[in-house]
Amino acid sequence: MEITITDVHKRYGDVVALDGPSFEIPSGSTFGVLGTNGAGKTTLFELLVGHDRPDSGTIEVGGIDVAEAGHQVRERVSFLPEHAGFPSSMTGREVLDVHARIRGLDARAERIADALETVGLHDAADRAVSGYSNGMGRRLGLAAALLGEPPVLVLDEPTAGLDPRGVATFHEIIERIDRETDATVVLSSHVLSEVERLCDEVAILEAGELRAVGPVNDLRTTAGDGVTVVLHAADDRSRLLDTVQGWGEVADAGDSIEVTCSRERAFELLSELESDMVDRFEVREPGLEAAFHDALADDAEQPAEVSAR
Repeated sequence: MEITITDVHKRYGDVVALDGPSFEIPSGSTFGVLGTNGAGKTTLFELLVGHDRPDSGTIEVGGIDVAEAGHQVRERVSFLPEHAGFPSSMTGREVLDVHARIRGLDARAERIADALETVGLHDAADRAVSGYSNGMGRRLGLAAALLGEPPVLVLDEPTAGLDPRGVATFHEIIERIDRETDATVVLSSHVLSEVERLCDEVAILEAGELRAVGPVNDLRTTAGDGVTVVLHAADDRSRLLDTVQGWGEVADAGDSIEVTCSRERAFELLSELESDMVDRFEVREPGLEAAFHDALADDAEQPAEVSAR
């Protein structure tokens, strides 16, 4: 289900939370919203799920204005806030049953079983929530959001505070939802590599303004012409390090030597190196981090926009 955000403004007293961002989130995509603390991500999500109203502008989900939709929003959009708590004495299954009843869902037992299976909590469904780890609690929150098979799923910092295993498990769940459903998933994160892995497109906010929007791959390529050549010495490491001086920004990374330069210079460097000097190499393209920092440094009035559509 497509989401259209048009010139949305929101203030809290003297604080400008959103200052006119406009962009579209394609139906069925996994879309990331990036920004520093205070950029407006959480405010945008609060408006998107109908918890608050914009001062001006509109947010439409499937062509319906969220601010005017009332209960229709809950039928279309499910929300996993950054801090979701549940009664510690209840079991996971009981928590989901309460959520299913509140939403007036039929076939509750089947829906609950499906949600538990999706998030990998089937075996822990009848344990008290007090015994859940942080990661299990986040997955229970996601299961609650998945009840009713919502066409739009909004996740605010879904992996915040999780250990590496919990993050990996959560990533696998999101990727499975992307593969097996038509849901539009919108998530925010401070972890750029997470957005790079999970998302098709991304919007970058700063101080409530839209700084960049577009497909992740396209934003990466607009971040500049620089690449990093990672070289692993075959034998004489000192000789290789001396040879690459002057070809770009050289960094000694311990087990490798990294040279950051233009693409053209990278190919020239690789052709100049003697075959007995290098055991193996790789060329790293600019990541989303470069695009993010470029967007925050850009003082242009119009946001950078790239589109594959």
